[in-house]
Amino acid sequence: MTGSMSAPRSTSADPAQDSGPRLAPEWATAIEVYERDLVAVGSSPKTVTAYRRDLIQVAIWADRVRLAPEAVGHRDLRRYAASLSSQGLAPSTIARKLAAIRGLYTFLLRTGRVTQNPADLVSAPKAESKLPTVMTAEQMAILLDRVPARTALEIRDRAMLELAYSCGLRSEEVITIKVGSVDFDSEQIDVIGKGSKHRRLPMGEPAQRALEVYLAKARPSLVADPTEEALFLSRNGRRLSPSDVSRRLSIWVREAATAGGISPHALRHSFATHLLEGGADLRTIQELLGHSSISTTQVYTHLDAARLRDAYAGSHPRA
Repeated sequence: MTGSMSAPRSTSADPAQDSGPRLAPEWATAIEVYERDLVAVGSSPKTVTAYRRDLIQVAIWADRVRLAPEAVGHRDLRRYAASLSSQGLAPSTIARKLAAIRGLYTFLLRTGRVTQNPADLVSAPKAESKLPTVMTAEQMAILLDRVPARTALEIRDRAMLELAYSCGLRSEEVITIKVGSVDFDSEQIDVIGKGSKHRRLPMGEPAQRALEVYLAKARPSLVADPTEEALFLSRNGRRLSPSDVSRRLSIWVREAATAGGISPHALRHSFATHLLEGGADLRTIQELLGHSSISTTQVYTHLDAARLRDAYAGSHPRA
């Protein structure tokens, strides 16, 4: 492969890499410009960090075998994937690393820095298919009804969990909601999802009631800075983090004696599955979840099929 990124071979680090591994200048430059592009298109900080980590790993490997970015071919990447497998990494982890490499080369090809994408000819290992955790409607009712409304934090948690389930929100979306994003007149809420994409979602009546109580009785006692726009606040008046949401959910899962292992994302999966069971079509669910591709949403058809098989096996006399 030929391209315009060739540079004299060196083991010295790029100045921007002083706080990390020492990379060859051409790899350091490739990763740096791609990272800037990810930020420019609205990728989350978590995604940028994960891609950078995976790309630094392949850069170190490539440098050991004296391969600049434009010299890497599909056979080289297959050898790299095999080396990852020999280290005992899970297929899903290898697939993620290959996705980061594919993204890098897609960008380098688009900007004319390389002439082909070697990752296009490298298949990711097949990961074991794991269906997401989903709670039944009865389990969701038990969980939400067990959250009391005695203290400001309990009122906040009830509103937060009701809204997450009512709208199928990611924990990152829950914590970025602003007070002004809630429109009680239209019974809708504005949400910023992945890639800074906005969507306007309907709210169920229980979520609306819980939010009204929270805004009237709890949030005023939590506010430390009057200019703070975040809807959900900590006891110190700061914006919550995703780990805060997970921790508070875990507390109420234990209180409700619900099976462990329930994450905030399980509420989102339950939201989608219950919509499908109620007759909603996949395109509607895709829009509500903010999925860019219908293929991502199709996992819920597998969940519904699994539920139907279980129901059939447990009720049909000749199952």
